[in-house]
Order: sequence, then C-alpha cells, then structure tokens
Amino acid sequence: MIEFDQEGCRDLNIALTREWVETNGIGGFSSSTVAGLNTRRYHGLLVAATKPPVGRFVLLSKLEETLLINGRCYELSSNQYPGVIHPQGFNYQTGFRLDPFPRFTYEIEGVRLEKSVFMVQGENTTVVQYEVEHNNHDITLEVRPLIAFRDYHGTTHENSALNPHIEIEPGQVRFKPYGDLPTLHLAHDPAGIDPNGFWYRNFQYAIEQERGLDFAEDLFSPCALTFDLNATKKISIIASTERHQITKADRYRETEIERRSTINPHANELPCLLRTAADQFIAARQKGETVIAGYHWFADWGRDTMIALPGLTLVNGRPDIAKDILAEFATHVDQGMLPNRFPDAGEAPEYNTVDATLWFFEAVRSFVQYTGDYEFVRTNLYPVLQDIIHWHVRGTRYQIHVDEDGLLFAGEPGVQLTWMDAKVGDRVVTPRHGKPVEIQALWYNALRVMENLAARFSEPNAKQQYSAMANKARASFNKLFWNEQAGCLYDVINGEIRDGSIRPNQVMAISLTNTMVSKDRAVSILKVVERELLTPRGLRTLSPSDPNYIGRYEGGPASRDGAYHQGTVWPWLIGPYITAYFKIFGRKAGRKFAAMWLENFQPHLHEAGVGQVSEIFDGDAPHAPRGCVAQAWSVAELLRAIVEDIEQPHTEAASV
Repeated sequence: MIEFDQEGCRDLNIALTREWVETNGIGGFSSSTVAGLNTRRYHGLLVAATKPPVGRFVLLSKLEETLLINGRCYELSSNQYPGVIHPQGFNYQTGFRLDPFPRFTYEIEGVRLEKSVFMVQGENTTVVQYEVEHNNHDITLEVRPLIAFRDYHGTTHENSALNPHIEIEPGQVRFKPYGDLPTLHLAHDPAGIDPNGFWYRNFQYAIEQERGLDFAEDLFSPCALTFDLNATKKISIIASTERHQITKADRYRETEIERRSTINPHANELPCLLRTAADQFIAARQKGETVIAGYHWFADWGRDTMIALPGLTLVNGRPDIAKDILAEFATHVDQGMLPNRFPDAGEAPEYNTVDATLWFFEAVRSFVQYTGDYEFVRTNLYPVLQDIIHWHVRGTRYQIHVDEDGLLFAGEPGVQLTWMDAKVGDRVVTPRHGKPVEIQALWYNALRVMENLAARFSEPNAKQQYSAMANKARASFNKLFWNEQAGCLYDVINGEIRDGSIRPNQVMAISLTNTMVSKDRAVSILKVVERELLTPRGLRTLSPSDPNYIGRYEGGPASRDGAYHQGTVWPWLIGPYITAYFKIFGRKAGRKFAAMWLENFQPHLHEAGVGQVSEIFDGDAPHAPRGCVAQAWSVAELLRAIVEDIEQPHTEAASV
C-alpha cells in the first residue's frame, strides 16, 4: 500500500505531481492526480480502448462531487481554471492510498467519506464507489459527470455538434453525444436525476502547458445524480461502454481485489510493488496479448515489448502470456523485421527499427530458459528466427545487412532505427547510422541463440553456420570497437568514422547472455559508465562532459526531443547495468552495489506515477522524473535484475 496523509494531499506541490493509473487489460485506463485535479489531457475516469489495445478515447473525464451536510454545500472536486483552482476540495481531503486501487478520504463536519476507483478487466468499465461514516447528519451527495468524448491525444471545446440528449431509466443513464463514438452507460444506485446539461469551460492542464501542447479544454455535463446518504452508507456508479447492473458493483470489486492478491500477495517490498506495476502493462490484442509501452500515451511497441517481456511475464511466473506475445509478434515479422509500432488508429504496423528484431531473439532465449518449452519454439518461432537471419544476411529495409566483416550495418538518411530514436522535424537527433555498438552485441547474441537452438533441434549444418558467423562477428567487433584512449567501446562505427561518445549502449555488450568482450575490458567499461553515466535513477544517455549533453528534459516538443537521448536518464538501463555488474564483479560485490542503488531508488515509487516507475529523469541532479509516469521496460528491467541477479532462484531453469 502506498499512502499519502492529509499534508501530502493538501499541499498541491506534492498532490499534483503524484498521479495514479488504473488499467483494464485491453489498453484502456483511468487516471488523475492524488488530489483528483486533472493536470493532463490524458487524465480521465474512463479512457476507453475502442480498438484494443488502441483507439483510445477520453469518454468520462471526471465526476464533480458536492456533499450536502445539513443543507450546507461542500464541493469535493478540484479543477484548474485560468489563474485559479476551483473548487478546492483538496482542502477537505485527509488521505489517499493505493489499497490495492485508489482510495480518497475526506472529512467534513464529523462526516468521513471514502471514494474508491477501479476498472473491470477486459472491459472499458470504471467503477466508482462512495462510503460514508457519520452520526445524525442529513447528508446527500450530488455527482455531476463531465464528458469529453475525444481522442486522448487531443482536447475538446464547446461545439454545436454535441447531442445533449440523455436516456433515463431506473438505475441507468445513457448518452451518446457523437454518432461515431460509443454510448456511455452510467449504472447507479437509486438517485434523483437532473437532466439539464451545460458546458464547463476553460479547464487548464498544467503539464500539457509545460510540454508546449494544447492545454485548455471545455467539458460537457449532461446531467446530475443526487444520492440520499441517510438511507444507505454506500453508493456505486459504473461508467462503461457496455450496459451493467449496479448490483454487480461489489462483485466486480471483490473480483479485482482477488485478482490483484494473486499477483502480489505480500507487502510493500520493492519486488512486490514492481510485480503489481508490471501487471498494468499486459494488454489483450484481437489475437493474443501484447505490452503497452507506457502510460499515458504509448501503445504497443515491438522494441519495448521484447525488452520488457522477461521482466513483465517470465520472472512473474506468467509464461503463457510470454508465449502469446511471442507468437503474436512472430505473425507480424515482415522482410525479416519485427514491427516497431502498431499505430493508435489501427493502421499497418511500422517497421522502422533494427533492434526490436534482435531483442526478439533474447526474449525467445529467456522464454526457453524459464520454461524449457523447446517444442513451442521449434513449431512456432524457429522458422521465423531462421528467416530473420536470412533476411539480415541478404539485406532488408533501411540498408540493414551483414557487412563483409560479419557485423550488422543499418541506417539511411532521415531514419532513426535504434532505441535512441528522437526526431525533430526532419532532423534525426541521434542518427547512429552504420554499426551501433548494442546492435553488434544483439546480433552476436542472436547468432549464438540460433547456434544453440540448431544444436537442440539436431541441425548440425545450421549450427556450424551460425557458429562461424558469430565467431567472425566477435573477431571484427574486438578489432574495431575498442577505444583504447577512453577505456571503453565506441558507440558507433561507420567506415573510418568512430563515434567516441560515452553512452550506455556499450553496457549491452557485457550484460547479454552471449557476449564478445573480455573481462579486463568489461571492468574498464563499467568503470567509465559508472563515472560518466550512473545516477541514483539510472544511466544517463550521454556523458555530462560531452559538448552535446543536455541536462534537463523540458520545454516544447522540439526541446524535449532534442534532449531525449542527449543526457536524459533512463531507468531501464539499470537492469543491464546490474546484470553486467554481477557478471564481472561477482555476487557479493553485485549485491552490495544493487542494495545501495535500490535503496536510493525506492522513494521514486511514491512520486510521479505512484507505485510505478517513470520513463525518464533529468540528467542533472536532482534528476526530476519526466516523460511517461509509468513505463513498461523501466519496471520490467528493474524487476528482472532483482529476481535474476540479486535474488537468484534456487532452481536452475533450462538454458539455451
């Protein structure tokens, strides 16, 4: 349980920088701040995935709540308007906690009200419940829904196209403001209904303003519901794209509590918190399952999915999900490439990545390590993996091909292919064309995985071929990539050009299961990375001594994209770093380092996305959290490193 007391809820410097996210397992979510004041256009009580896991629309933005005690009105909501916060319901708030889902508590004139919010798995459905404790007061609660009905990347404004008509029947209110969007159903306990609707104008979203994006919005309120809290101590509202009976609200709650208890049956230890966080990124596609890369604005990305797969599924004892994900992505391999992104609107996948495909091999290796299910790999994945190697040898998109030296070349002007993929207009910020260091590490690892699979499947000719290719790549890599002057690896080699930028990509040349670097060189690499890149929140993407270093990730889109991989800290990189540290310095030294780093990191789960791990942090101290408040590979790589390296299971799984 993560908890904030009265002081934390009423201090807006704290409350508005702490955000909660609830997810529904199909790409939809519910989210706001611990004060209930929406600071992003992505905040909303029901953000529905209309084409799971994408096609996301903010349907129900929030509920405006007013508590009437003995005839006096107390507004519990909080909103930012130009120059003012109104109402200021946070002043009545006494606490917020994740237990296991968001719960808000308010106390007014001896009356205690608790509000809870959770989502139903597999549906675009949010349940909001209120419980009240009081003695001899006359109490009613007015709840007025505010709807947006727009794409979650945008904002809406007062318009004549909106249909204000609502349909009312006992326990149900329905509205369909626009013909091409779903109907929103509100199931509710007995209530008086005021059918008069009107617009609320000029909500301000402070974080969008900071990000240089549209930050003003108008929301429509179609009706108001008034509940008599003298007759009952508990009321429920179910907001959904489907029709529900309000009598099922408590059953949904019990089911969700039970589901979460199976994921995390323990207390507040960091691995348990990360397991709970990991569950929020698993989402269903039309076939199989996938990984949402981050909340609030990412969908499923091939690179993120393959990097995150072991930590989200395998270390959590969920191999069937890993199997579904691997099988689903295998069906989308085209010209030897895994898709990088499935667009929000459901268009054809995009294939602008060189590393997602190579991480696919590592995900398969990890899957077999944990499951020993070679038969599944042989039947469903091995032919695809063979085809990928063939395409890389003969060449595929974006000049991706095996060069004469056995290393993998990738890149053409105007295209960003590695994970450092920021682009400002037509300018690729970190083009890294040629032979990036982590791509060579992943390519070598892939070849060794294939060598071992071929041996397992009794294909001696294929085994010999993959072995020869791997040996050639290793010899060329060690000849070309060692930067003697810096004591580490070059970041990219392109012909005679050697990029000596100190970046974290070289860590992958040590951390992967199959590596090409000697121990002496690995020790030197880790010392350079520790000196130049290591922070309490992860690894910087560029050394502060580099003239291109940018220490703060802020400003408009161009400014932020320009800093994205030019010094910004990425916590997912600490996973490979911890693994490399254990491999090189041993278990005793590794556990000492990891314990110290994790102790410094754990407070982050109480900031930004509460219970989650952010996408990025500033390169400069104090390393403020930035980007997505919940990022799949950030959670996954931390959890994987804790389980595989620090905890080290007693039983050894099958190994590729």
